[in-house]
Amino acid sequence: MSHFTDLAHQYIDGEWKPGSGSWDIIDFNPYTGEKLASITVATVAEVDRAYRAAERAQTAWAETNPYTRRLVFERALRIIEDREEEISETIVAELGGTRLKAAFELHLAKEFLREAVQLALRPEGRILPSPVDGKENRVYRVPVGVVGVISPFNFPFLLSLKSVAPALALGNAVVLKPHQNTPICGGTLVAKVLEEAGLPAGLLNVVVTDIAEIGDALLTHPVPKVISFTGSDKVGRHVATVCAQHFKQAVLELGGNSALIVLDDADVDYAVDAAVFSRFVHQGQVCMAANRILVDRSLEAEFTEKFVAKVKTLRVGDPADPATHIGPLINSQQAESVSSLVDQTVAAGATALLHGTVDGNLVSPSVLTGLAADSPVLGQEIFGPVALIVPFDGEEEAVRIANDTPYGLSGAVHTGDVERGVRLARRVRTGMIHINDGTVHDEPIVPFGGEKQSGVGRLNGDSMVDSFTTQKWISIQHGRSRFPF
Repeated sequence: MSHFTDLAHQYIDGEWKPGSGSWDIIDFNPYTGEKLASITVATVAEVDRAYRAAERAQTAWAETNPYTRRLVFERALRIIEDREEEISETIVAELGGTRLKAAFELHLAKEFLREAVQLALRPEGRILPSPVDGKENRVYRVPVGVVGVISPFNFPFLLSLKSVAPALALGNAVVLKPHQNTPICGGTLVAKVLEEAGLPAGLLNVVVTDIAEIGDALLTHPVPKVISFTGSDKVGRHVATVCAQHFKQAVLELGGNSALIVLDDADVDYAVDAAVFSRFVHQGQVCMAANRILVDRSLEAEFTEKFVAKVKTLRVGDPADPATHIGPLINSQQAESVSSLVDQTVAAGATALLHGTVDGNLVSPSVLTGLAADSPVLGQEIFGPVALIVPFDGEEEAVRIANDTPYGLSGAVHTGDVERGVRLARRVRTGMIHINDGTVHDEPIVPFGGEKQSGVGRLNGDSMVDSFTTQKWISIQHGRSRFPF
């Protein structure tokens, strides 16, 4: 794992250096417990250096021809293609992602880089009419300047790149703070790829640190104009509050509690396949995961039997083994909290059709049914391999249950009648919902984001232009204005 040690530094103003904090973040393999790297934390002074470097570098970058800017992302794409095996192994080792998950994450990362190449040319100015004779109104699209990106541990390489590449392509500079559990995949690996792709120094800076060390410095610093945060709604609420106090835009991609709804005319076998993948991919550590599986009562017995049978075939174990479906959770706190949640829910009267066990950070699947309507577990996001099966009587009840949550990120509807599915989907208060498919999807040009406590704003495609550029009105008076005094 030598490349872990090579990447175990801060990356500020084009230089790889240790942080100057008084303690280290230790990067562990969540499956073996092996220490991959230790990184001395960045301090408030280093956060300041990173933002100042970004601010200095951004001016010339914004003036660089966008056709030139986009070459960086074309080269980055080739680097990722050339090193796919190595990056895949890094994902497996650092976050316990299975081989399948690593392939999925890298496939999407490449798609998003292809889109970043296009984004460089996307901003367009406009000329608007004026009620004043002889006046020309020009509206320019300009970069916001510097963007702060805070990425999570579940898809760190993808979700860092997903904000970093578009922000850079659109002429901004970036300071990236990866999650403490994934400092390499979510931070320094992204910097390494872009550095090798020829991104000028200072435009991307990576600070590996923790709130315990820097507090809100990443958010309150005067330089960044936009903060792109992906993570929990609890932290997201804090980010939004601090950003508002400092007149910064916050783009927030937060947690979910998605419902996969199986209507009475669904293809049961297919719905089971979709539900099992949507709940258990990456051990259930996915914001779009099917947290609640809602099944029409007429299909409940058949669906439940087939669902449990399929879940029993999932292999739990070493994520490096291609036959493994479910690897470890990211750390022991997550494993303990998921396991105690299952125990509490069963103690409160739910039936465990499968009751998962814990072995280190490996948590095997649980399938719970017979939940009381007011069971707290139905309202929260479960970041682990726990499926909740909830029967309903008719579409009205399905919609009511699906909406009975503070979240609204993704969802799915299974039905033999596509338009019936669309009618129901339109009534579910969620940012994204899929007919006859799973709940876990992301594509480069569709608006990605949530309603309610699942976030504010959208990413991908034109939404990136909205998030990472601003509009500037310049008027020209071709005649002469008359002033009243």
